[in-house]
Amino acid sequence: MGGLLTELGRKLAERWVSLLVLPGALYLAVVTTAPTLGHTHPFDLPRLADQLTAWANHPATGTGGGQAILLVAMLVGAAAAGLAAQALGSLLERLWLAADWPAWPTPVRQLAAWNTARRRRTWIAAARIWHRHRDEAARAVTRGHRADPAARLAAERAMTRVALEEPTRPTWSGDRLNAAAVRLERDHGIDLATTWPHLWLILPEESRAEITAARQALTRATTLAAWSLLYLPLTAWWWPAVLVTTTLALTAQSRTRTATDTYALLLEASTRLHTRDLADRLGLDTTAPLTLDDTDTLTRFLTPTPPPPPPE
Repeated sequence: MGGLLTELGRKLAERWVSLLVLPGALYLAVVTTAPTLGHTHPFDLPRLADQLTAWANHPATGTGGGQAILLVAMLVGAAAAGLAAQALGSLLERLWLAADWPAWPTPVRQLAAWNTARRRRTWIAAARIWHRHRDEAARAVTRGHRADPAARLAAERAMTRVALEEPTRPTWSGDRLNAAAVRLERDHGIDLATTWPHLWLILPEESRAEITAARQALTRATTLAAWSLLYLPLTAWWWPAVLVTTTLALTAQSRTRTATDTYALLLEASTRLHTRDLADRLGLDTTAPLTLDDTDTLTRFLTPTPPPPPPE
């Protein structure tokens, strides 16, 4: 038991250091560098070294107690910065996925509605072109010919660049995650929101590990975006912070799209593969493959009954 607790403590300490302390310590280093060097001496390392030496020679840091307090303060500050980045990352994730955007405050909701409508118009125009090329290719096959797929593939890329399904959210990542639910409902009548919590409990360990890793990758990507915002105010004192902010923001955007795409793919694939297993676990009389009636029965079985009416 003691060995288990020791191993657990070690892993928690490693995660604490890697997720909070190290990024936070780097942030504190830049916070220290920015006002010391300023815009006029952005890369003057001797100037920075002189300032660090002056702080090190300060009487308050000359004793063991002062050094211990300084070390603790640095660790607490780094951890606080890491926690702030994680909290801001959670907010950014909510904005990026935009699952509840109709409930956002009025100014933000109006902006989200405008962007959703704009994206929908763009998607519909691209989808019409793609369907026209598909129909032309199908007619060519009936005549014994094969149409050049270049135009059709270009139209498909233009459509999926906006969204895989008709946009209902203001962001690509939000629509990508929603596309999994739309496809499952259209193809199999599966209500993903109702089915998934129950399905998760019976998934094989390998599938759960892959989905968990994808979900954690999405969290790390949005946290990286949060760090870019935390570095942004430092540009007022030190212009190279612009490069740091821009690099982090672009990397975060790319990683968020990739992580969202992977997570959505795994959600959809796992649901298609294991919904029949869930129905069997529940003892429902289903066919192979599942029909729309089967999935409708499963959804009704998993949906909680509404509360009774209050007494008169």
